[in-house]
Amino acid sequence: MKNISNLKISHDSLVTLFSQAPVAMSLLMGDDFIISNANEQMLSLWGREASVIGKSIFEAIPEIKTQGFDEILNNVYRKGEVFKGNKWPVFLNKYGNYEEHFFDFIYSPVYNDDKQITGISVAATEVTDQVISERKLIDSEYRFEDLIKKSDYCIAIYRTEDLYIELANEPMLKTWGKDASVIGMKLEDALPELEGQPFIGILKDIFRTGKSYMATEDSADLVVDGKLQTFYYNFSYKPLKNSAGEVYAIYNVAVNVTDLVITRKEVQERERKYRDLADSMPQFVWTSDKHGRINYMNDSWYRHMGFHKDEDPNEAIRKVVRPEVYPGIVKIWEESLKTGKPFEMEYEFADPKNPEVYRWFLGRAVANFGQDGEISQWTGTFTDIDDFKQLQAQKDNFLGIASHELKTPLTSLKLYTQFIETSLSKQGDLKNAEVAKRMNSQIDTLTELVNDLLDVTKIQNGKIQLNESEFDFDRLAEDVIVEQQMTARHKIIFHKNEIGKVTADRHRISQVMSNLISNAIKYSPDADEIIVSTELSRDAIRFSVKDFGIGIPEDKQQKVFEQYYRVSGTKEHTFPGLGLGLYISSEIIKRTGGRIYVHSVEGKGSDFCFEIPKIKI
Repeated sequence: MKNISNLKISHDSLVTLFSQAPVAMSLLMGDDFIISNANEQMLSLWGREASVIGKSIFEAIPEIKTQGFDEILNNVYRKGEVFKGNKWPVFLNKYGNYEEHFFDFIYSPVYNDDKQITGISVAATEVTDQVISERKLIDSEYRFEDLIKKSDYCIAIYRTEDLYIELANEPMLKTWGKDASVIGMKLEDALPELEGQPFIGILKDIFRTGKSYMATEDSADLVVDGKLQTFYYNFSYKPLKNSAGEVYAIYNVAVNVTDLVITRKEVQERERKYRDLADSMPQFVWTSDKHGRINYMNDSWYRHMGFHKDEDPNEAIRKVVRPEVYPGIVKIWEESLKTGKPFEMEYEFADPKNPEVYRWFLGRAVANFGQDGEISQWTGTFTDIDDFKQLQAQKDNFLGIASHELKTPLTSLKLYTQFIETSLSKQGDLKNAEVAKRMNSQIDTLTELVNDLLDVTKIQNGKIQLNESEFDFDRLAEDVIVEQQMTARHKIIFHKNEIGKVTADRHRISQVMSNLISNAIKYSPDADEIIVSTELSRDAIRFSVKDFGIGIPEDKQQKVFEQYYRVSGTKEHTFPGLGLGLYISSEIIKRTGGRIYVHSVEGKGSDFCFEIPKIKI
């Protein structure tokens, strides 16, 4: 259509050609660009009716004049230049909607027989949908690429079976130990150290099979910082397919889990060492989950007890524990599981060689806490203490017999001493009478020690008895204070509250009061007073003794109620005693249904208290 007149085509034939053409075509004639002809496709493209034929193009479509078409048409008409537009943007008011459209079009000059330009032929195709799709695709690819670049994961894309690196984000480049210069290179050229490793082969197989590949904690040897190192990754290779279902690229996502794998291996190695150590110990060592289900027992347990490792250790323990105490053990264990406090208890296991014989074991367990502060597991031991228990029983028997046998000569010795004191006083030998009096006092001290030893053996054998009766608590406290004040240098200040009648063992409560007061006096040698107070709170009676003595370190305060424990320190030798008084007092108060405790500050003094119910139910 460069020179229509040269083709010797009549106007009617040209009109017929335009009307039947499969593309939008029109003829613009003269200086005013009158629409001489426009087929249906062109009218549809313009969004106009056939009535525009015979009008100027700018009259029919006025909105295009300001979009540069006036200059384009004049150049074609005046200079004979063919103008081609590719995906040309045009704003058209089509059927009441002013919107942007895109066209491929050709404006060609039309010549007459004198080779003069008489008009312009127009052929056009609307490509709006194509342009919008391309824009969306470009936008999508841009967003996809931007997402990859900003991702914290290691991401790369490999094109063709030659595995050209089309894209690799910064984390992936850092993982490889490379910079952006490797993009565009073959993967095997960019990372030559992959030779002999399976990754190149796996990627090429994906192009053939179209199947994804995933791996967890897989090792890869990479040259990073100039040194060949082993790393571990969770990664995936996913094929990218075109509309024909053909693989054109592979999408690689990886997460470096090297630190996690190395840490776990170190933990596993430590656990192996600890288990080897545990297996070599004579004690039975075990662990349980946070719910108390035992999941490990060391070899000593299986060697000694004869159980098979396939057996449930929880059920095995239930079988060997003395049946009547098992519910009590479970109750204390469940309390530890609930509170997280250490578990400690003595109980008996059946002897595997003779199931009718039981041996004593000490069970202990402590909670292991995770970073979140929650219990992660429990670690425990069973220690054979049967020989110790036998020795303890022999000791208690000895102390019981010895204490009992000592009471008779002590009683006689006290009578003889009192007789000698009286006789010397009558004879006027006051100096020797005073000596006899001191002898009598030392006999009283020795008698108290023997009584303490007897009480301990009774407690150990479960033979201590409480003879409960109703008595006046206020009167008892006053009597004890008066008795203690007779021999004490300290002033005993009594803050009295009305308590009234109480049901308990009067003699044993008196023993506890005396013990707390005498201890307060003993352990405050530089003070001049102690304070005794009583208080009734609801149905509980509180008795406390406050001193201003040496005090007790915080970590030792609960130990003072243990058998034979004595407060240690530089002045230990100045405080005589066997360390039994507070232990006996504690056992008496426990059996009365109360509790005994201490508040103390080292160097400032202590406040020992016991609480018992006013009326025992």
